[in-house]
Order: sequence, then C-alpha cells, then structure tokens
Amino acid sequence: MIEGAAALLRWYVDQGVDEAVGEEPVDRFAAPTPPPAAAATATATAMPIAPAARAPAPVRAPPPPPAAPRGPVPLESPQLVEDARALANGCSTLAELEAAVRGFEGCALKRTAKNTVFADGIAGAPVMIVGEAPGADEDRLGKPFVGVSGQLMDRMMGAIGLTRDGGFYITNILFWRPPGNRTPTTTEQGMCLAFTRRHIELAKPKVLVLAGGVAVKAVLDTTEGITRLRGKWTGYTLGDGTVIPTMPTFHPAYLLRTPASKRQSWQDLLAIDKKLKELG
Repeated sequence: MIEGAAALLRWYVDQGVDEAVGEEPVDRFAAPTPPPAAAATATATAMPIAPAARAPAPVRAPPPPPAAPRGPVPLESPQLVEDARALANGCSTLAELEAAVRGFEGCALKRTAKNTVFADGIAGAPVMIVGEAPGADEDRLGKPFVGVSGQLMDRMMGAIGLTRDGGFYITNILFWRPPGNRTPTTTEQGMCLAFTRRHIELAKPKVLVLAGGVAVKAVLDTTEGITRLRGKWTGYTLGDGTVIPTMPTFHPAYLLRTPASKRQSWQDLLAIDKKLKELG
C-alpha cells in the first residue's frame, strides 16, 4: 500500500503537479463558521461564573541572562588596526611589506576588490606620491594611477622631468578599491594607513607628495581641507626622526573635474622641482 502511494506521488511530481486542489471552490473572504464545540464554549463563557479563589503564584527570580558568545574578532574592529600596525612594523623591506599587505585579511574591501594595488615605479625614487584609493582601472590592472587621472599625473610629473622609470614612486593609502569608489571609512583608512606609514619609511623619498584631501588628512593627521593646505610645504616625520618635505596638492581626478585649478597644481609642481634641486 505504501509503495503504491509513493509511486503515485512520484507520478504526480513527474507530471508537474505541485499543489493539491479541492473538488469545491473555497470562498476565502467569507467569515468562518465556528464549529459546534467552539460555539458552546463561547456561550458558556458568556454566562457569569463566580470566580474561584486562587492561591497566589510563587514569585520566581528571573533567570540570569545568557553569556555573550565569544567569537572571532569582527572585521574592521580596532584590534585589527593594531594587528595591521604590528604586522607593518615587523617588515624590514618593501618586498616583505608588499607580501604582508597581500596576505592581510582584516580589511573587508579586499573581499570586494579584484586585485591588491600596492605601488608602481621604482622604489628609492626622489619623489613618492600617495593618493587616496584605487579606481576601476587600477583594480582591474593591479597598479595605481593607470586610469585617466593617472595619465594626467604622468603628464604633470613629466613636465618637471620625472617619470615612473626612476623619477617618482606612486601608491595610495588604500590598497583595495572601495565599492563604487565611495570615500573609505575611518577604520578602513586606519588599517591601510598602518601599512602606508611603513611604506613611506621604507621608501625614504626626498620629497613626499600627497594627492587629494583624503590622503592629506590621513597621512598628516589633520582636519584642514586640501584647499587650505595645497601648495604649502610641511614635514612628515619618520620613526627615526627624519623629516621629509611634504607637498599637499590636488588629486588629478579633481583637476579633470575642475580644469581651472590646473594653474595652482602647476605652481605646486614648480615648487617640487625647486625643492628637489635644493636637496641635490
């Protein structure tokens, strides 16, 4: 009997039957008719009944709340910022630092990015440029500043005789593209900035250029905007006390949106060229 029913059910499934339908239509909008037992109960409930005396229920203490589970450290927690800082400080070469960045799993941006974008150019170049974050082209190719804004950066630096073949070394404070090119969160910046600071210490450029407001505020730890700081020399102090001349300037992506600001950026480039000549 059971085998016959199972065979019938399989036949229904093979024929595409996926629901059971009754012989008579059902009006789903009609009020349901209470069964006789329910009606009798309702009538009896309507009749007044003298309340029976009940003993008071004993008071019980509420159970203690369950202890919070102790799971792994959540992504983007302050502890991960400390872990990134410790990992970066343990690197003594740029090759070790790049391997540490590529192996770091604490930043959630890595899970949405296609590539880790570390740096481009030749380490040890006189100028080191630090931007904000990779864009779509950078994420696709795995190199910083290779899109339209990167091409403008190359032309700008080339105007004072610097190229990626040895004139300047370029990176970002973030190594993974934020989804939709959104502004990185404070925690995302904190984790990546731990590596970026060590990056600057190991590269030891003669001049540091910070491109864009996000990079300026993060590296210099300031709340001043780029329009106030642009074109003014400041200093970035390394762990050993060495002070690197630092020039905040507009990001090339901003110059593409605001061509009138290119004149100010040209003044910044002339100041960088003059500083390099002074430093020999």
